[in-house]
Amino acid sequence: MIIPGIFDELTERGYFEQASHPEELKECLDKERVTFYCGFDATADSLTLGHFVQLMVMKRMQNHGHRPIALLGGGTTMIGDPSARNDMRKVMGVDTIDEFALRFKKQFERFLDFGEDKAIMENNADWLRQLNYLNFMREYGVHFSVNRMLAMDSYKNRLETGLTFFEFGYLLLQSYDFLELNRRYNCKLQIGGSDQWSNIIGGMELIRKTEQKQAYAMTFKLLTTADGKKMGKSQKGAVWLDEEKTTPYEMFQYMRNIDDRDVEKFLLQLTFLPTEECKRLGAFTDERINEGKEILAYEVVKTIHGESKAKEALETSRALFAQKNSIDSMPTEEIDFKGNMGLLNLLRETGLTASNAEARRLVEQGGITVNDEKITDPAYTFTEENFKEGFIILRKGKKIFRKIVKK
Repeated sequence: MIIPGIFDELTERGYFEQASHPEELKECLDKERVTFYCGFDATADSLTLGHFVQLMVMKRMQNHGHRPIALLGGGTTMIGDPSARNDMRKVMGVDTIDEFALRFKKQFERFLDFGEDKAIMENNADWLRQLNYLNFMREYGVHFSVNRMLAMDSYKNRLETGLTFFEFGYLLLQSYDFLELNRRYNCKLQIGGSDQWSNIIGGMELIRKTEQKQAYAMTFKLLTTADGKKMGKSQKGAVWLDEEKTTPYEMFQYMRNIDDRDVEKFLLQLTFLPTEECKRLGAFTDERINEGKEILAYEVVKTIHGESKAKEALETSRALFAQKNSIDSMPTEEIDFKGNMGLLNLLRETGLTASNAEARRLVEQGGITVNDEKITDPAYTFTEENFKEGFIILRKGKKIFRKIVKK
């Protein structure tokens, strides 16, 4: 059953950037079940928080009765999208691409319902890697104008620094994806970030020229912070959806520490809370804004990692916050620091563990945190950099803390 209103919902919550034939598309989404797709090139071994926005859109559209296709870019990743790039992407091996695509597949299954006819997973390697170059260019290359392609931002911005013919063909392949999915599943809508507009329009036009059918394009704003920085980047790099790369607690802390000005926008786009509640929580300009931050962090972790992990991250955050507020009363240990010290030795010397063997087991099981960062490498060594604040905070489990200072 189709639930009308998804176009307005995406607009009201701040996702929408632009669409081809917007009024026609809105009517179509309100009246019929639309099969749509979003592509994900397998350029890393995990999706990031930046991808999460697109997953939220896909899930919202699925909740309204539409059918999403999650397209793994096992073929297009072999070239790499030049959009929003100042240089050529590193060429990746096929085995690496396939391994990364498999990891993406497992993550998609956590967010979308792939029950009978509810969603589709495809990999464009299944058709792109088998294409005959001459036949492809004869049949489809004739529909693309080089003059028009060079005027597109995705190419124009690269002409000064250098654009290879290798990358120049990316648009044709992504356009062919749209055509292939249209033929297989009557997919008539492609969605993506605002930097994908040229690529999506290319596919829409290819369908019109070859199939004489109407297709649609819709893009969404890239999620940025109030300072204009791309959302999903921390001091350590990307914020990953794989908990082995970014723990639920680290993700919780990332969301908990956002700028006050971003609370409403992130609540609207990264949670399923009602719109009015998001606006209420984001409207505070005093200490009550922290309630909205904590709820945001909890909801994001819950959606990505599940309710139990979200509760654990919330409890840990509150316990650590309480300890930080009374840091002077925290149990303190002085150590004779000579410039470096192994983590296992430090745990034993401070009495947090009785032996190096116990320390090793705790570290490998993820039970030790140093200054809010979970350490799982038993060979971890402290240096002067760790003590730049004059002390470090060790945490064992959820509630046992030690403030470590140098003699």
